Amino acid sequence: MASNPTKTAAPTGGLTEKKHDRRSTSSESVSGTGFAEHADRTGTLNQNARLEASKKIANPLAGLSPQRLEAMGEEYAMMAGLNSEEDLRAFRLGARIAGDESNYDLIPELTEREKEVLVRETTHKWSNPPMLYWVVVICSLCAAVQGMDETVVNGAQLFYKDKFGIGTDSQRDTWLLGLVNSAPYLCCAFIGCWLTEPMNRIFGRRGTIFVSCIISAVACFHQAFTNTWWHMFIARFYLGLGIGPKSATTPIFAAECSPPKLRGALVMQWQMWTAFGIMVGYIADLAFYFVPDHGIGLGLNWRLMMGSAMIPAVIVVCLAFLCPESPRWYLSKGRHQDAFGALCRLRFEKVQAARDLFYTHTLLEAEKQAMAGVKKGNRFKELFTVRRNRNAVIASSGLMFMQQFCGVNIIAYYSSAVFRDAGFSDVSALAASLGFGVVNWLFAIPAMYTIDTFGRRNLLLTTFPLMSLFLFFTGFSFWIPEDSKAHIGCIALGIYLFGMVYSPGEGPVPFTYSAEAYPLYIRPIGMSLATATTWFFNFILSITWPRMVTAFKPQGAFGWYAGWNIIGFLFTLFLVPETKGKTLEELDHVFDVPLKKLVRYGAAQSLWFFHRGKNGKGMRPTAPSAEMYHGDAERMNEVVSEMGPTSVGQQLGEGEREKRWNKEREREGGIMGRGDAAGKV
Repeated sequence: MASNPTKTAAPTGGLTEKKHDRRSTSSESVSGTGFAEHADRTGTLNQNARLEASKKIANPLAGLSPQRLEAMGEEYAMMAGLNSEEDLRAFRLGARIAGDESNYDLIPELTEREKEVLVRETTHKWSNPPMLYWVVVICSLCAAVQGMDETVVNGAQLFYKDKFGIGTDSQRDTWLLGLVNSAPYLCCAFIGCWLTEPMNRIFGRRGTIFVSCIISAVACFHQAFTNTWWHMFIARFYLGLGIGPKSATTPIFAAECSPPKLRGALVMQWQMWTAFGIMVGYIADLAFYFVPDHGIGLGLNWRLMMGSAMIPAVIVVCLAFLCPESPRWYLSKGRHQDAFGALCRLRFEKVQAARDLFYTHTLLEAEKQAMAGVKKGNRFKELFTVRRNRNAVIASSGLMFMQQFCGVNIIAYYSSAVFRDAGFSDVSALAASLGFGVVNWLFAIPAMYTIDTFGRRNLLLTTFPLMSLFLFFTGFSFWIPEDSKAHIGCIALGIYLFGMVYSPGEGPVPFTYSAEAYPLYIRPIGMSLATATTWFFNFILSITWPRMVTAFKPQGAFGWYAGWNIIGFLFTLFLVPETKGKTLEELDHVFDVPLKKLVRYGAAQSLWFFHRGKNGKGMRPTAPSAEMYHGDAERMNEVVSEMGPTSVGQQLGEGEREKRWNKEREREGGIMGRGDAAGKV
């Protein structure tokens, strides 16, 4: 039940742009002293130069005067061949607005209509042209395709595993059933996800969605005509060629077409409509259950279940090219006039389109500087050699792993079998699975609000223990005597409660977190790694569950994943910093912290929580950041020297210097657990 990522260069999800960011002095972010100190901390100078360039991408128009911005806008319009007086005016004003001139009354050239539309972008963010919502419809259908692809197999396997001769509890049959069911995710992890970049480069966003939905539709159609387990494995394996690129491209397409204020909400809708598709997959299973065979060999009902997932894919294929291509993709191909035409269809006024096109062009130019001379292999290497990147990999990949090992997909893929083992009839098992799908969808809706209100870290710290509790409850309910009504009721209750806490927590958080954790110059590679991680462990979970539930029994199998949720809680507590409301530059500070600092903060936070609950006292710990520990090095030297001399010729080590510095900050009410002194992020 994976939602999927964005690799957009512009901030998405909770990665917000603060209004003052573009006005900040760009020279300060790359000042000589700070630059050198940063290079000393994280390795080679060229690696950190790219990190600094990545920060500059967040503020490409910082410090420029309105006159300079207007001149740049006009120069760009003429370079792009947009030479009409109307277009030149739009780009002059659009460039000035892109520099974060939010007081539109100071721009007398704007008409009243243009001012009204620009203000409504903030006050009524859902007020947009119909074409933008057509893009939303296409993206929602793509998410539904993904959800149905994942869950129609839930009911169909009740039939085809016996028809294919892999329906017993033998070791051979349980492993083969798991292999067949997990085939798409094996393909996604090793092939599909890595096709995203070349397909986007060749076909564009619309083209990639079009091609991947054709593959999905053909694969679903193929599944309906299989007659052996290995034939079904082949059909489901190449289904992964459609799932992988589509699931990675669709959120990018939505993000690149939407205004900045709406971007996060549209990205979050991927999870909600994937959950909707999962629910529709359960409905299809139930709807086709009673279809007679009509002389069809090996049965007809399960074939219709498997083939039904092609319906939304065919709809997307028919409608995909009725909406405009991503303007950002056009820009990457040097097709500036096409990009402007696409944006004019997605915005009310030309000034809006010119503003967004000019800003995106400036952003792309900054990205080119950030990646200048860097080969893809070197960028992949820097995921692990630069501490800021390495910490992002640990956090995002760990959350992607936990999205699977929290146990949600054993329910998404095998709930009908679980309910049947609990004593439900086949129809009741399918109906109970539909209940889980409804719960999963309904509780995904508030995630658009909670993820930016409560924060990613807090949501995970709250929901991991609850998911563990409800999986233990579900597994232990199998010990209730089967002749008791509580047996079935408690098992269903545990699964539904699990879905209620999964949907607003570990459901949407991992992909949102991963999309914002990486610096822009390596974000596409980081997101490919994150996506491949979740699909690989999706494959592991899918292939092992049939054998696990046979060997461990339901009590042990559910208990296994309940235990992993406890590990997920500890992982989040000690290794996952909060990213809510942070700009790209602030995220560099958040992740460029030694792991021991993050662990220490997690311990301090847990102690604070315990003491607060015990006596209502104590002050909230301050989250660590690179700025907190390194940004005021001169002040640290001053404080350390004032705290007493050392022996003649003795040099304090880094550990002793930091100990003295922290002691002074504690005295002043600063560091972790001592209030809100300087350094708080």
